[in-house]
Amino acid sequence: MNFKECFENNKVILMEGAVGERLKNEYNIYPDKQVALAGLIYRDDNKVALKKIYSQYVEIGLKYGYPVMLTTPTRRANRYNVKCSDYGKNIIRDNMEFLLDVKSNYTHPIYIGGLMGCKGDAYKATEILSEAKAYEFHSWQAKLFREAKADYLFAGIMPALTEAVGMAIAMEETGLPYIISFMIRDNGRLIDGTPISEAIEVIDKATRRNPICYMTNCVHPNTLYKALNCSFNQVPAVIKRFCGIQANASPMTPEELESGREIIVSDYMELADGMIRLHQEYNLKILGGCCGTDHIYMEEVAKGLNNR
Repeated sequence: MNFKECFENNKVILMEGAVGERLKNEYNIYPDKQVALAGLIYRDDNKVALKKIYSQYVEIGLKYGYPVMLTTPTRRANRYNVKCSDYGKNIIRDNMEFLLDVKSNYTHPIYIGGLMGCKGDAYKATEILSEAKAYEFHSWQAKLFREAKADYLFAGIMPALTEAVGMAIAMEETGLPYIISFMIRDNGRLIDGTPISEAIEVIDKATRRNPICYMTNCVHPNTLYKALNCSFNQVPAVIKRFCGIQANASPMTPEELESGREIIVSDYMELADGMIRLHQEYNLKILGGCCGTDHIYMEEVAKGLNNR
């Protein structure tokens, strides 16, 4: 079963939880200044830690009977950052091969996606590219993921519409199924102020082969719940096309998280309850974690889904 068929035939797909934060907090491993986590696979000790983290998420899916989506740690390994780093374009292939090796240890349905991201700061919407420049910029990485045989492409925490449109066009040209995941606020809009409903409509019209779905990551379930409850998002395009969340454990805004104040996080049960409510009320089927989560959070989500 390919990824598109998996998406169409399953009511729940588990996605990985946090990776980068866990590397720092649990293993004292820090990202590269240019390509962030993508360069970590070139050291054996880093690979051991990465493999353990990804495997924990896979085993939760195996335990509770849900397919699993994993994404390469390559959000910052774009054309510009790779050029400025000590690495070459093979960094994309090598990260794919790393996760394919993790997958090879299981017979469980696991799908490996190529993770891409905006050129600038996803939390501040800086250095946002136009549609044309985004297409040119992101095509490089998208084509490399196709060559590396990714199951799907994933645009993570996209804060602005124009760059998301250009990236979607670059992704559709690969022939791979792809997902656009927005960075949103509880007012129902992307960081640049575009309503979720408008963003979906514009991207669907701009592409001949549309994203397989839309979702959000690095936001709290309560933030998404408020966003989807906005009247302008209570439309068929959102109800039918918005299908997932990689949840941040903190309900704080990006500005609050970067202010240096004490970070507030939900406990396992509260986060799981929020994600299950989104699944039940909005039919969200892709459920994963982002900052502040770990395998314990993700297991609580999977266990809660099994009990409902």
